Amino acid sequence: MNSSTEALTTLTFATSLGRVHARVLGAGPTAILWHGMFVTGSSWNPIVDRLARTRRLIVLDGPGYGSSDELARLTSIEECAEVAAQIITQLPGAGPVDWVGTAWGGHVGMTAGALSPELFRSIVAISSPVQPIDPVFRIKLIIANMMLARFGPIAHLRHAVQDAQLTKSNRQNAAMTSLIDDAMRGTSPKALARTVTSFIINRTDASHRLPRIHAPALLVTGDDRGEWSPDIMAEAAALIPDARTAVIPGARTLVQVEQPAATADAIEAFWDAI
Repeated sequence: MNSSTEALTTLTFATSLGRVHARVLGAGPTAILWHGMFVTGSSWNPIVDRLARTRRLIVLDGPGYGSSDELARLTSIEECAEVAAQIITQLPGAGPVDWVGTAWGGHVGMTAGALSPELFRSIVAISSPVQPIDPVFRIKLIIANMMLARFGPIAHLRHAVQDAQLTKSNRQNAAMTSLIDDAMRGTSPKALARTVTSFIINRTDASHRLPRIHAPALLVTGDDRGEWSPDIMAEAAALIPDARTAVIPGARTLVQVEQPAATADAIEAFWDAI
């Protein structure tokens, strides 16, 4: 058992979106990890031992997921950014933090970094497109979300999420698909549908906020993430005053799950550089 596992503990934060649960491990400057949609904080497990060698990690279950309270109402990325600030201010002695978010968590970090820049030492946003979702796909997602609210995470819907999250070669990987299946089954259908509406369907263009991010930032994408291609990501990074980019081969949305070593390498190199 390594030292980061031995030091494992938990915290609960009171926020405007209910109680948010976190695991705490490692030692050093504080880094907060916020996961993407349809998974929980356990989706960081493939890289936490690496990152915990140099950081105290606060590994969150985002509002509505895992051990955190279910989402009781519709909300927004902007309110999640306020929740991020509420969490940081409840960490005594943390000072500005390193933020690491994937998809949803990346959106939250970039928004919070623009709205509350004094709270962030650095920001990593993995697989987090800043543009709204495609209008045609949005209509399809609204219909699928209605099914989710009524019938729950039936096999057809879980498989659709797996297709969006994982590359074709990993969709038969039971360890990876179970991260999605367990998270979707772990909350009520209506509460899960509220997260989809709040954080995907109602997602707005965030590119106007990028110039207001003053902390050093790292934008990461997989090479199989169509709406967040390396070229599109580079255009967004050019709007951030101090930004770097990294492309991880063999990954779609759950980059840190599909390619943990390469993801940890990119984050550690970024932290070392700043």
